[in-house]
Amino acid sequence: MITAEQMALIDGETVPTGTTPRDVVWTRNKTVLYRYRPTTGRRHRRPVLFVYALINRPYILDLRPGNSFVRHLLDDGHDVYLIDWGRCGWEDRGLTLDELVTGHIPRAVERLQRASGSDGYTAFGYCMGGTMAAAHAALRPDGLVNLITLTTPIDFSKAAIHGVWTDRRHLDADAVARGFGNIPGELIGIGSKMLRPTANFVDVHMAVAQMILSGQDLSSWRAMNQWVNDGVPFPGAAFAQWVGDFYQRNLLMAGELELGGRRVDLGAITASLLNIAGVKDHIVPPAMAAPLNDLVSSDDREYLELPAGHVGLLAGSGARDRMWPLVSEWLSTRSD
Repeated sequence: MITAEQMALIDGETVPTGTTPRDVVWTRNKTVLYRYRPTTGRRHRRPVLFVYALINRPYILDLRPGNSFVRHLLDDGHDVYLIDWGRCGWEDRGLTLDELVTGHIPRAVERLQRASGSDGYTAFGYCMGGTMAAAHAALRPDGLVNLITLTTPIDFSKAAIHGVWTDRRHLDADAVARGFGNIPGELIGIGSKMLRPTANFVDVHMAVAQMILSGQDLSSWRAMNQWVNDGVPFPGAAFAQWVGDFYQRNLLMAGELELGGRRVDLGAITASLLNIAGVKDHIVPPAMAAPLNDLVSSDDREYLELPAGHVGLLAGSGARDRMWPLVSEWLSTRSD
């Protein structure tokens, strides 16, 4: 039987997350470009720029000491940067994907190049951030040497349950955006959890109960749980675009998406491409991510499917032994 004292461990003090030291390089509105401080001598000339999603917080990339992909790249001698979109307020409800992809990302790249002294760079996009990075790569290919996409949605006709929920017959994204202004992070979070309700509302509690009864340290679980429940508001205008242009009309896949008045042609991408999907990913199934390799014009392109889920691929117990070394090996011959 679990005692009250044991149950209190679940809601104990906040676990420190995102602790790797970093400095602000550039800001624009709520967007911040961070540069992480080196942990060893820099062995690779081309910097790595993380482009994160507009959902949740980016510290999943630097979850905690001992489970930080950022720290892994730093220890491998890379110069690492991160675009953090921040927490939008009511005044940001009109913020569009056009402004973020064609305005914020290019300005961040310019500051990265100035700070690093390197014209060439690697863009690493996670989930929706990968879609945004791919769109940027198509519109502004200059200087982009490598593109890494992790669990990145491209063909939205393969969106599984998300595709059903966002079908225009069931969801009026413009009306939702008008009603909320910014879509609450809690609403998006509960939607993601409802994709696998048994796992997220039953199995997880059973697993935690077993951990408590066996006396295991809950720090890792609490850190992940903090991140899962640390959603941020989704700017209303960007949400309406994301649902309407991508999920409902699949314009990116069709080559008909326009951002900033320009057509996003993924065929304009010539950078070396590493596209990674998770076999167990229920948010971005492999069939949703794989088509990118057939759309780009890169001579050097690789697609990998690893035995993990959407988050476990990056920060799960097996990430250090699977995904992290693969990325390091791939980058080692393409970053100098």
